[in-house]
Amino acid sequence: MAAPRAARPARTAGCPGRIAVIGGGPGGLYAAALLKRLDPAREVTVWERNAPSDTFGFGVVLSDETLGGIRDADPVVYEALRRELVRWDDIDVVHRGHRTTSTGHGFAALGRRRLLEILHARCAELGVRLRFRTEAPPAAALAASHDLVVAADGVHSRTREAHAGHFRPTITTHRCRYIWLAADFPFEAFRFETAETEHGVMQLHAYPFSADSSTVIVEMREEVWRAAGFHELDEAESTARCAKIFAEALGGRELRSHRSAWTAFRTVVNERWSYGNTVLIGDAAHTAHFSIGSGTKLAVEDALALATHLTEHGALVEHGALTEHGALTERGALVDHGDAGTGAEHDTLAEALAAYEAERRPVVASTQRAAAASLRWFEELAGHVDRPPRRFAFDLLTRSRRVTHANLRLRDPAFTTAVEDDFGCPPGTPPMFTPFRLRGLTLRNRVVVSPMDMYVAEDGVPGDFHLVHLGARALGGAGLVMTEMVCVSPEGRITPGCAGLWTDEQADAWARITAFVHAQAPGTALGVQLGHSGRKGSTRRMWEGIDQPLPEGNWPLVAASPLPYRAGVNQTPRSLDRAGLAAVREEFAAAARRAARCDFDLLELHCAHGYLLSGFLSPLTNHRTDAYGGTLDGRLRFPLEVFDAVREVWPEDRPMTVRVSATDWAEGGTSAEDALAVARAFAAHGADAIDVSTGQVVPDERPEYGRSYQTPYADRIRNAIGVPVVAVGAISSWDDVNSLLLAGRADLCALARPHLYDPHWTLHAAAEQGYEGPAAPWPAPYRAGSRPPPTGRRE
Repeated sequence: MAAPRAARPARTAGCPGRIAVIGGGPGGLYAAALLKRLDPAREVTVWERNAPSDTFGFGVVLSDETLGGIRDADPVVYEALRRELVRWDDIDVVHRGHRTTSTGHGFAALGRRRLLEILHARCAELGVRLRFRTEAPPAAALAASHDLVVAADGVHSRTREAHAGHFRPTITTHRCRYIWLAADFPFEAFRFETAETEHGVMQLHAYPFSADSSTVIVEMREEVWRAAGFHELDEAESTARCAKIFAEALGGRELRSHRSAWTAFRTVVNERWSYGNTVLIGDAAHTAHFSIGSGTKLAVEDALALATHLTEHGALVEHGALTEHGALTERGALVDHGDAGTGAEHDTLAEALAAYEAERRPVVASTQRAAAASLRWFEELAGHVDRPPRRFAFDLLTRSRRVTHANLRLRDPAFTTAVEDDFGCPPGTPPMFTPFRLRGLTLRNRVVVSPMDMYVAEDGVPGDFHLVHLGARALGGAGLVMTEMVCVSPEGRITPGCAGLWTDEQADAWARITAFVHAQAPGTALGVQLGHSGRKGSTRRMWEGIDQPLPEGNWPLVAASPLPYRAGVNQTPRSLDRAGLAAVREEFAAAARRAARCDFDLLELHCAHGYLLSGFLSPLTNHRTDAYGGTLDGRLRFPLEVFDAVREVWPEDRPMTVRVSATDWAEGGTSAEDALAVARAFAAHGADAIDVSTGQVVPDERPEYGRSYQTPYADRIRNAIGVPVVAVGAISSWDDVNSLLLAGRADLCALARPHLYDPHWTLHAAAEQGYEGPAAPWPAPYRAGSRPPPTGRRE
């Protein structure tokens, strides 16, 4: 519901807009300066509860992109900043006494207090009213007396709180504690350092911000913080303790604090950023973890975008109002198309605020995804410390997924080459084109065509479509091509179009496909994924209505517990009794025997995505009270029995993998500890690798989608257990594959949609990287196409 229009003081010529800014941080001050500069007749007031010199934190990092925007919007501020900036290129990663330096990164920083002084001076010069040590009136009161209220009041925003029903914030508190401190000397580089103490792993983030000072942030998991006794120390004691822990990095020098306190980072997300004539910017609207240095950057960029859209939409400006940007007036951008009496002014402002949010929201969402990946990396730091020093450094540098293997090769080719050498890459060979061995099978490269259901089989029999589909991708260069989930019984199908291996006719059809792949794409391995739909069966094909029951011809379903996938939509399955469990176990074994006769090179057991075996593993779908439910050991019992039955009949020299959902993305579902225990159990029973997927177990899941969003789960399993893993989930580029492998987060990378878009994805990845070695051979008939065709001339 729109905010009620409050009575406002009548406008007069020369007073085209009253603007209130709540919060005198960098974002609020910069917004005030820009809005006043764009129209000097505006009345702009900033309320700041603290004194001018009060600030939290010490240094601020600004990107060249942000500085470029400041330069274009206000050269006066830019020049003042430029004179203060400290610049450097290196990142030092210190781990277990070994310092690894990577160069070419390009940082610029200055003191936060100095940044505020520059913005204070600019605001004063432009005529902005600065009210320090003054609590702002309630946002609703300001909204009634001003044309615009800019809420820049930070992560603990009272404005956001007051209108939470409209902004609808989600605030997530994370698992690490951190404290902002300072050192009275400049570090030579951006420094990351680990300290492995008796209480757990601690992390230092440090960077210079002036000729004689550096920001120092100390961070650790909550349980480490408590075990170390920091919760019992005051500010001075905490500061001294941190200096002692990181004495080597500090050269024995002290740290200093300024109203520094241990806190847990909070990620703020709002469904809406404006309410009537009130708009959120900076941390009030969104936060991103400090480890990617984005807080001030985002706030400043918000201010710039807000000012731009208010100008371009002619908001808050009367007819005939002119500014020093007369060119904008000629475009009609500064013309107010109505007055308060008609409501057109309100509409114009609403359009401007909507445009501001539309521009900034995707940028912020992308930054928050990167920040979340970085934050989680540091939360899971203890799982990374056993990597060798250079691999640890590469892993740290690429943690947010914004810095990648290719990007690092441009920035610092010497460092990247050293990491490749450690990995075992022959000269001129990208990591993805190194071989990998699983039991008796050696894959020529690390690319897997992920299982993708096609839903075009007839009575479970794969036909010409499957031959062409799988054959094309085998010819396309991947090291391993996986079938779709092949069902072990008619009742185990998801849809009527699912392929099966419960009859000899089906086996003969699969043998035709494996024979083609082995003959025409020698060196490509073909794997079969065996599964049973469980409670997610008897539905329409994906394009006819995903997870929707068939209009007719439904078959009965079985599951761990009698819980429908969607209550009132999908049918309620029958809970498997002892006889039913034995029958399903034998169906898997019989399908595995046929798969061996078909000459598949690898077999994967599908224990993910809410299908039958996954349904036993998740506490959300297994409510049994017998030996096959309850504790995780009980929930594992049947999937492990099936695995053992399949492994017993599957040839000893051929590898067997298991696909798991490492999280259900739902409260009360599979925990991180559960996922490790499940992977550990399958590895102990002989699984050669774990294919780590997530979700699709319950319909009300809330996945955190994003590039490579599932790979942290693979990383955790690989490095906690020491079992090879297949990483999946929005891995879309060969650069992602190389990065994941070099960082030690995965051994193989499975890609689905990229292979639908381009069956020759792997060969094209080789061509784009200039690789012509044995791990990506072009079929003889295709060799003439191994170079990109010429394109038309582009100016």
